Amino acid sequence: MEKVLKKQHNIPHTGCITTTFAVVVMFLFFLSCKNKDENLVPFAYDPEVVPTMITDTVTTLISDSGITRYKLVADVWKVFDQAKEPYWFFPEGIYLERFTPDFNIEATVKADTAWYYNTKDLWKLKKNVHVENMKGEQFDSEELYWDQKKERVYSDKYIEIKRGITEIKGYGFESNQSMTDYRIFRPHDGKLPFSEDVPGDSLHSGKSSSDSLSVVDKGVASSVAGP
Repeated sequence: MEKVLKKQHNIPHTGCITTTFAVVVMFLFFLSCKNKDENLVPFAYDPEVVPTMITDTVTTLISDSGITRYKLVADVWKVFDQAKEPYWFFPEGIYLERFTPDFNIEATVKADTAWYYNTKDLWKLKKNVHVENMKGEQFDSEELYWDQKKERVYSDKYIEIKRGITEIKGYGFESNQSMTDYRIFRPHDGKLPFSEDVPGDSLHSGKSSSDSLSVVDKGVASSVAGP
């Protein structure tokens, strides 16, 4: 009987110790959480510089009015659709193919860096921009703009055009989307088979208007400057 009383007498002390230990553990836990919160760095989301989506190794087809018109290949595709002016960004290069309505390749485009502005339907291509049309004519520049709404390609930078034995270099350029009707505003140097019946202030390859190359010496490069 005496042993039982001793055991009963010790029970409250054990409960008190257990309760005290739990309180201490909880206090240390909350103190630890508080210290962690104090060490956190506040993060402010900026849609202009933080993409809403990042995709690696992209190969996709893009439709226009229900018709497949483009093939896009890129290593990295960043989407900034919450920015004031929504855009796509391709920081590690891009390859594009533009198709005719019967799905033939009309032109190919390569660039080290590219931006696509959704609302303007405008491409900005920079660094080692290389374009080739279905006839094998090649265009090389450090910067080109492609306005899909106006169906126009243009630049105010230096450009080189190779077309068989014809080689044109200069500043300021504009063309249609298929890169078959184009001109350079300020010729620099190069080799060109000239026509004899053109005005003295311009040079023309002598082809038809649907397949022409002209070099306009008195043109103003700023007329094809980007936005």
